[in-house]
Amino acid sequence: MINREETKMKSIDVRSDTVTHPTKRMYEAMFNAQIGDDVYYEDDTVNKLEKMAAELVGMEAALFVPTGTMGNQILVMAHCQRGQEIIIGIDHHVAEDEVAGCAVLAGVQTRTLPTKDGYMDLQDIENSIRKDIYDWIPETGLICLENSMQGRALSLEYMAKVRELGNKYKIPVHLDGARMFNACTALKCSPREMGQYVDSLNFCLSKGLCAPIGSMICGSKKLIQKARRLRKLLGGGMRQVGIIAAAGIIAIQEMIPQLEDDHRIARILAEELSLIPEVDVKFEALSTNMVFWQFRDQKMRNLVNFQQCLAKKNIKINLPWEPKYWFRFVIHHYIREEQVQQIVDAIKSYIAQSEDRIQASL
Repeated sequence: MINREETKMKSIDVRSDTVTHPTKRMYEAMFNAQIGDDVYYEDDTVNKLEKMAAELVGMEAALFVPTGTMGNQILVMAHCQRGQEIIIGIDHHVAEDEVAGCAVLAGVQTRTLPTKDGYMDLQDIENSIRKDIYDWIPETGLICLENSMQGRALSLEYMAKVRELGNKYKIPVHLDGARMFNACTALKCSPREMGQYVDSLNFCLSKGLCAPIGSMICGSKKLIQKARRLRKLLGGGMRQVGIIAAAGIIAIQEMIPQLEDDHRIARILAEELSLIPEVDVKFEALSTNMVFWQFRDQKMRNLVNFQQCLAKKNIKINLPWEPKYWFRFVIHHYIREEQVQQIVDAIKSYIAQSEDRIQASL
């Protein structure tokens, strides 16, 4: 078991599961890594990580890339021709949070569909597919999924049906699986079971798994060879990168099994928050490591003041996007039950202070 006491963070940080520090085992592995020039395929640690990642998800090959955004964009470029379009959920990361990379880098447009609880409607997907109909419309080059999606794990049954549509129209399916291991943990399935329904996928080593840098993109040997050239084009050809790939190996070997505990802690936080009368918890979005909640009373939604109040107690949070006002607290390796109680107590303290101010103003 990992000694959490040796790797504590200085603050309670629930902004994301990207804020974690490497574990002691990762530091040791990084220090002792066997390295070489990865551009020449000579870094043994990277080669080991790529083989491990491909086998984990049941694909032929994998490639180590610096970030998940680069990984997704490389695979969009690898699958599509310029002037095509991809079908994707309107709130999926590739469409919303990657700086319009599909248009800027791949030269494709996003055909965004509405989602419900992370799911695009299957009939909407099929109705949006366009293949060789008219000269003046873009063809569909790719269908993109995301799992997990805003804390929810999309079912394998759904992914299988999207895969059927892809096969029917000869369109590849890509999975932004940045947190796919959280989804697999929630669904009690293996990464290989999830990977069988897509032609390519990206998963992060730095989200929930404590590695400091890196993502893996996986697919066929032909696709990954093309992806390797595109990685170089985007400036991602790295040299003695085994120093950080070593942390990725530990992430896969040791951290994936720990995600179940993160999910357990997230549920404890959600249940404790739900006991506060002034708080509403979105339990329907609770299947992985993310807790969504909001204040019931709009008078308490002085969000900057709330953020500052928690900061004084050494708790870091992100503010919610208006007008939804849902906070997202993300549990990770360094948030345990004792930190949960500190978070809940801090929120209760803020509510008590706010109620006093409201009463004083009446």
